[in-house]
Amino acid sequence: MNSLLEKLQPYPFEKLRILFDKVPAQPAYRRIELHIGEPKHPTPDFIKKALVDSLSGLAQYPATAGMPLLRETIAKWLERRYHLPKVDPSTQVLPINGSREALFAIGQLILEHKAGAQVPLVISPNPFYQIYEGAALLSGAEPYFVNALPEDGFAMDYASVPDDAWKRVQLVFTCSPANPSGRVMALADWKLLFELSDRHGFVIASDECYSELYFDEAKPPMGGLQAAQQLGRTDFRRLLVFSSLSKRSNVPGMRSGFVAGDAKLIKAFLLYRTYHGSAMSNTVQMASVAAWNDESHVFENRQVYAAKFKAVGPLINAPLVTTQPEAGFYYWVRTPVDDTVFARDFLEAYNVTVLPGSYLAREAQGVNPGRNHIRLALVAPIEECVEAAGRLNEFSKRYQ
Repeated sequence: MNSLLEKLQPYPFEKLRILFDKVPAQPAYRRIELHIGEPKHPTPDFIKKALVDSLSGLAQYPATAGMPLLRETIAKWLERRYHLPKVDPSTQVLPINGSREALFAIGQLILEHKAGAQVPLVISPNPFYQIYEGAALLSGAEPYFVNALPEDGFAMDYASVPDDAWKRVQLVFTCSPANPSGRVMALADWKLLFELSDRHGFVIASDECYSELYFDEAKPPMGGLQAAQQLGRTDFRRLLVFSSLSKRSNVPGMRSGFVAGDAKLIKAFLLYRTYHGSAMSNTVQMASVAAWNDESHVFENRQVYAAKFKAVGPLINAPLVTTQPEAGFYYWVRTPVDDTVFARDFLEAYNVTVLPGSYLAREAQGVNPGRNHIRLALVAPIEECVEAAGRLNEFSKRYQ
């Protein structure tokens, strides 16, 4: 048995199951679940039709590189979305089975163990998507957590990383828009990160799975490729971006996304994935082509989320503290007491599930930046989100 498995912590939702296991049922209220970021809006009919119309693709083994049509479609989408002059579909784009599996696998591609050298480091935001930690640990590296704190606007404090740590860093995970704060990296953030990458030689893995869930139609979130282009890094050197249809198009069960960027890294990742056995079904690929080619359903999806945030925000009052995120579908809420106690007692009193913020973070530099926070995923129908927020409003009054 691989001893590195012993370093993995239980997934946040397993911790939550244990926390809630002995909470008595509250029959006065129907259960409302806001703890997991699983899109619950209906899958558009045209995507389902494209899937059904392509069922003959199940009769063939799919190529790991994906269909040229899908790669071309993704390249064109990137060019439109991020105002890029040219993305080469044959060398700079690779279809993946959702962003999760590729974010995990990238550690095995990038991380190198040199004889006599110290164990490599992988930088992760804190709070973070737990896959980043698993990718580091099961590749034999050590995660190094950089806190994203409210007093810094939830920006990654790279200045806190000492030089002796940077010398060991081989991979940096970023998440923009961020989970859970919804912060979007600005061009200045990217400029600093690229400068650090040039100085120390690490690869940047940019998780952009929330990129299409934003509130200002005139200001969509900047992506890593877009920032690189604007800063003259037209080869996207040492940069890979990961995206997915799951949240954009409400198809989490399709497991469809892409990785794009540095052609040298894409070539190596394709070789790795050929052995990994992670080719996307031809049937799913054709449905993905339909999804990436349409923006009207994505616009409608954003409008539904915007309505939820507008309705729920005013109900989150003191002593709770939150701000409107720049993007994503989470409210990141500060609690007046320990987050696990708050989540457990809220479930017992009002039958609403939320995720304790400490489950999304680790102790780093003397603080767990998720402690005394809860994450609300506004994925349920708007009526349920508003009802749950009303219950939260009533529950929080006990702390006033």
